[in-house]
Amino acid sequence: MTKKSLSLCCIALLAVVVCAFLIISGLMRSSQVDEHVVIEFWTHEDANRAALEDRYAAEFMELHPNVEIRITRQSSTKLIELVQTAFAAGEGPTIFNLSVNDEYPYIVNGRVAPIDYEAAGFRDRADVEEAYLDGMISPVVYGGEVYGLPLELTNWCIFINKKVFRDAGLDPETDYPRTWEDVVRISEQIVKRDGNILTRRGFDFRYPYFLESMVPMVEQLGGKLISDDGREAIVGEEAWVKWLTFMQEWGPNGLNLGSPTYRNARSLFNNDNGDIAMALTGLYQEARIKYDNPAFYESGEWMVVPFPVFEDALCDTACCYYGHYYMVNADADEATRRASWEFISYMLSHGEEYLEQVAIIQPTKALFESETFKSMPYADVFRSDFERGHIVYYGAASGELQSLIRSAVGSVMLQGESPRNAYLRLKSAAQEVIDEGRLK
Repeated sequence: MTKKSLSLCCIALLAVVVCAFLIISGLMRSSQVDEHVVIEFWTHEDANRAALEDRYAAEFMELHPNVEIRITRQSSTKLIELVQTAFAAGEGPTIFNLSVNDEYPYIVNGRVAPIDYEAAGFRDRADVEEAYLDGMISPVVYGGEVYGLPLELTNWCIFINKKVFRDAGLDPETDYPRTWEDVVRISEQIVKRDGNILTRRGFDFRYPYFLESMVPMVEQLGGKLISDDGREAIVGEEAWVKWLTFMQEWGPNGLNLGSPTYRNARSLFNNDNGDIAMALTGLYQEARIKYDNPAFYESGEWMVVPFPVFEDALCDTACCYYGHYYMVNADADEATRRASWEFISYMLSHGEEYLEQVAIIQPTKALFESETFKSMPYADVFRSDFERGHIVYYGAASGELQSLIRSAVGSVMLQGESPRNAYLRLKSAAQEVIDEGRLK
């Protein structure tokens, strides 16, 4: 064989090898792109939101045939426990959402992954922050990275059943509560009992959610959960003792107007059974009323008023607002994380539909300026209270602090502990939590 023939053979062989390599590489890339991805998506129950999410998941899976989305729903309180247990066992969901004060520990402990900006439809962190209202992304920024996207921004105001007010001889349009003292006075006029058992309540609190709804009451009296420098817990003895005294007098061993042992007032309100006059809840309640009881929704027999303040309040603070943020498990592989952020972005691209169908607010600048938001019943009340309030406390110890406050409230309401002793015990335990956190 001549040298020329040998060269041609070598060139031909090289071409075959290169082509084979390119074909194999292409098949490998295709295999990676088409790799079966399973997304375990855990979220809290909401019938209206579930219908949308089921549709979004089906649409996304049709667009991405290699992706399988499995949705698990639980009550909001149960979900907190299940997510915690699952992560402890190394089997956390791929995507989940909780209130930011419950989620933040997952960020600082490295359990969730930062946003894949490209997959989520953003250029970088600045692009994310520009899309949302000021401060809405700050709670999920850690080490310069963004770790979540908000499903909703929520604050709570008081929903009133006008019929129950009138049945008790009250005019809901003029007699609605402006102060916590009003809440007591009105509840005393509305309440019905069978012996010591309450059969109709005027109002009752959101007992699992002390950071959101009860810490603001303490702040109205001049107290704080944590000092500005982060060094002291349960600041302002007089304010905390006064608030714990108020809760003791509210409970079954005081005026017997409510208790943590009764069913959540919010969950009763939609039924319009005459057993609850006022419930503390969010704008989302409007969609739930419409879904659960369309006749009540259309009746005009309900209204929304602002979060009350104490008569001698030192500051006018509304209920804290909080966000539920979608987060992605850091243990998921790269392909699954990318698909997860793409799916989250797809769901969140329907902000006005979420508002219309579920009455939850994605805190984007575009949504707050939309006619859809402005036309929602009592949207002005929620927006005004949003401006009076602030973000709920979030930190690595937020769950522990919530639990400690819950214990203090239970001790004064149900066990007869003196408010001052409950305060001292709460302060000592909370200070220990804060001190331990600073040493880490």
